[in-house]
Amino acid sequence: MIQAIQLILALSFLVVIHELGHFCFARIFGVRVEKFYMFFNPQFSLFRAKKFDGKWHFAFCAPNVKDDDEWAKHPESTEWGIGWVPFGGYCAIVGMVDETHSADKMKAQVQPWEFRAKKAWQRLLIILGGILVNFVAALIIFGALLFQYGSDTLPLKNAPQGLYFSQIMLDEGFKQHDRIMTINGTEPEEIGEAVQKIILEGQRDVVVLRGTDTVALTMSDDLGKRYLALQNDFDRKERDKARADKGYQKNRYILMTEFIPFVVDSVLPDNAAWYGGLQKEDQVLAVNGLETPCFVDVQQELRKHPCDSVILTLLRGEDTIPAHVFIGDRCQLGVIMKSKLAFMPVEHRDYGFLESIPAGIKFGWDILVTYVKQLRLIFTREGAQSVGGFGAIGSMFPNVWNWQYFWHMTAFLSLMLAFMNFLPIPALDGGYILFLLVEMITGRKPSDKFLEKANEVGFWLLIALLLFANGNDILRLFF
Repeated sequence: MIQAIQLILALSFLVVIHELGHFCFARIFGVRVEKFYMFFNPQFSLFRAKKFDGKWHFAFCAPNVKDDDEWAKHPESTEWGIGWVPFGGYCAIVGMVDETHSADKMKAQVQPWEFRAKKAWQRLLIILGGILVNFVAALIIFGALLFQYGSDTLPLKNAPQGLYFSQIMLDEGFKQHDRIMTINGTEPEEIGEAVQKIILEGQRDVVVLRGTDTVALTMSDDLGKRYLALQNDFDRKERDKARADKGYQKNRYILMTEFIPFVVDSVLPDNAAWYGGLQKEDQVLAVNGLETPCFVDVQQELRKHPCDSVILTLLRGEDTIPAHVFIGDRCQLGVIMKSKLAFMPVEHRDYGFLESIPAGIKFGWDILVTYVKQLRLIFTREGAQSVGGFGAIGSMFPNVWNWQYFWHMTAFLSLMLAFMNFLPIPALDGGYILFLLVEMITGRKPSDKFLEKANEVGFWLLIALLLFANGNDILRLFF
């Protein structure tokens, strides 16, 4: 429920400011805006307001305005409202062929207050308004977050024992405890950057430090696709376990991470570790005699023994002792493990107000570039299976309220909304921009009928994409 509320709140905010961008540029150039709505309002509206006859008029849970209503007799004033379908929203600009106005309504003589009466560059700015507002809002939010909270990084160079690699990375030639020095000649600062370069960007040349030796590795061309296929299969197995046990906590697939031992920070009462006698500062060295030097090894071995007893080899002080533990069907010890922050120093940086502005711009731009680069994987079978709709987006929010993370995700979605709307697809802002650029170059304006048909095609393409993305969510939920 908390995730759903955060998703609706974030999307509502982003849609409102997006449409407000269109609205402001329209009013700057003297174009009338018939309606401005948050959410959609088929048949009736939860709330609507309009100023005419020198005062504001309000209606609650009322049918939509009819042509013969008093409200309709004042087209120079904008109707503001809230619909009852809690996604999206719209800004009905007079004289523009879109989802709110068909070509048939454009047969009357062109009026100076209409969108179609304005110069091409003015119409272009009106269309770009929403994209610009979403893009700038994201950069402002990122800058504000850096100003308020600063930034924390875990540099790879600070990992005390190098890195832990999953099997797919070991198959590429990595060895446990390797330290990544460069990827295509550039030194990655954090784990996330290394994953981005290797998986998302497909960079192939990796140099690692192995002990005292420098080793050059070349990644496979299909590593990204194989990783996505492995990730999809892992997620499916996790969903199966979650359905079998509603209390099951899903794990995430770890491609590579800092090599951190499993050290107990605290023991939860009435749990497996509590009954097994585990104590704070115990380090798990082995499970059933199999060495587990990294915390990932411990997690993987425990998951092989649901509802079973295991023998843990513990390092307690200078002594090595055994512990018999029954781990239950969730394959969890019932301890809180010491985080990586206890083993490697975090580099924190605070930002002043003036510093946060360029830092926020750079941060947001880097995120956008990363998002665009990963689109190359979407056009593969494995990537298409990873596409998600509202369910996948909602799952990106935490299940507890965190304002810092909420605004971070809102800024991220604002960038995505700006980019997606910039794509040259009819019915999106990018489609209008494409037609306007053609008009500005050729001097010929597309007909209203052509624009209407193009919007219809674009609309059904978007519906197909939404059905596909949300269909993937449904398939992941039930299969």
